[in-house]
Amino acid sequence: MVAGIGGCYNVAVLYRPFGSSGVKVSAIGLGSWLTIGNSIDDKSSQNLVAHAYENGVNLFDTADVYNNGEAERALGLSIKELPRHQLVIASKCFFPMSEDVNDRGLSRKHIHESIRKSLQRLGTDYVDLYQCHRFDPEVPIRETALAMHDLIQQGHILYWGVSMWPAERIAEVVAMCRSEGWHLPITNQPLYNLYRREIETAVVPTSMRERMGQLVYSPLAQGVLTGKYKPGEAPPPGSRATEESGKKFVNNFMSDDHLQKAQKLVALAKKYELDATRVALAFCLRNPGVAAVLVGARTTAQLDHNLSAVEVTLSDECVAELEAIFPVMDPSGQFS
Repeated sequence: MVAGIGGCYNVAVLYRPFGSSGVKVSAIGLGSWLTIGNSIDDKSSQNLVAHAYENGVNLFDTADVYNNGEAERALGLSIKELPRHQLVIASKCFFPMSEDVNDRGLSRKHIHESIRKSLQRLGTDYVDLYQCHRFDPEVPIRETALAMHDLIQQGHILYWGVSMWPAERIAEVVAMCRSEGWHLPITNQPLYNLYRREIETAVVPTSMRERMGQLVYSPLAQGVLTGKYKPGEAPPPGSRATEESGKKFVNNFMSDDHLQKAQKLVALAKKYELDATRVALAFCLRNPGVAAVLVGARTTAQLDHNLSAVEVTLSDECVAELEAIFPVMDPSGQFS
């Protein structure tokens, strides 16, 4: 540990370019999807965020829809005593926040109203990155892009990005913004892990060409890639698969095929004197298009273990074995 952000930080935490901006973000960022303001209480959230900051993490990701605003509120409490200028706070909008017909989507109205509510919950004057949580086929892409440009002009956000957008839509919006002289999106936030590698086919190459970084989420497939869920066995007590808030998401990766592959990962990691968690994270980190990997740690011990993955360099032999177990699938669901 050496002097640095917050007094000390782990020198193993590396910093990477934040898309085409001049900002640098920690290679591993702390997410809040099912943790902060959800499965862990406010005090635990504050301790986790403080610990992350003290160990070099400067990227904290959230969204208005996470537990209907509670994640933003809890994150706001957690960063209250930290130096705001040293943090990169990211949030998102798109999903319905109420029964109101206009309280959803990527219309200019919803974007402008959503950022104001998010800022209030977060207790900050601006967010560093504001993301379109999904692509909205019901709103002209021009309207969405102009709304984001306006928010930057007004100082409510510093940069904007997208999440889970297909390659062709990313290329379209970048071309439009460039032709209009509007602020370009700098990031995309996709699902990416050993099971779900499809972004490697088109999304990452397109984004790299447009100088957009990937902030990838669910790198451990909701914990399944740690190997703790075993085929034919009940989930461990207290695991995400036993909680109502996370069960439906974990179930996406709980088939026998997925669980068997996870056990192969455990064995492979052991062969290289590593563990499944660090191998799975290191695989994501090795992708040159990835700006940061977002983890959903619930304890400081989990976070420390996740952060140690930046020290891992996978050999070509190890990567080849991983790719044989976890081949890329094309958008149709077929192996490519």
